[in-house]
Amino acid sequence: MTTPTIPTPNMSHLTAADFESIYEPAEDSFLMLDALESELPLLIAQKPGLCVEVGPGSGVIITGLATALGPQCGYMAVDINTRACVVTRDTAALNSCVVETICSDLLEGTCDRLAGKVDVLIFNPPYVVTPPEEVGAGDLQHTWAGGLKGREVLDRLMPAVPQVLSPQGRFYLLVEQENDPDDIERKFKAAGLAGTKLIERKTGPEKLSVWVFSKGQVLC
Repeated sequence: MTTPTIPTPNMSHLTAADFESIYEPAEDSFLMLDALESELPLLIAQKPGLCVEVGPGSGVIITGLATALGPQCGYMAVDINTRACVVTRDTAALNSCVVETICSDLLEGTCDRLAGKVDVLIFNPPYVVTPPEEVGAGDLQHTWAGGLKGREVLDRLMPAVPQVLSPQGRFYLLVEQENDPDDIERKFKAAGLAGTKLIERKTGPEKLSVWVFSKGQVLC
């Protein structure tokens, strides 16, 4: 049997002007795609009904997943940057996929709609350690400035994750070593989510990893 893969989406429509206001796919983006690809057999078997990405930027990750899983699943992307929402829809369309986009600060205003319904939740957050005042200072800084410990944006999303995940839901999260992954795992464990590190990679000075959290048995 052929091992399922996630093809790299066609991004030929994007220009240098686009990357002045949205995050250009980089090592962290492709690490997330590699992690999702390693989970594809499980995801295909689970037949997810709804996949959501928070902060899609160019749309490369949610489009890659949509290409692999097919149209029987619904896809949604939420971004505070209106340009990112437009570009994500265009990326999906260019790759013969449909992704609904919502312009929102994280999952604000969508938690009730999504409560208990998200089978796959993806977040490649702004993880770079910066002064707090740099968080959300502009379109591009929205994509990388993470504030203290690089955690300020992720910490705001954390309470919503258990609320929106379905019983079989899986939350895929990219973190950098300075974000204190062990503390992240402890906090999700306290919220009833078990965590596993799927993949890690060193890119320059950054040590990146992708974790998956789910409502499976949490070991004490």
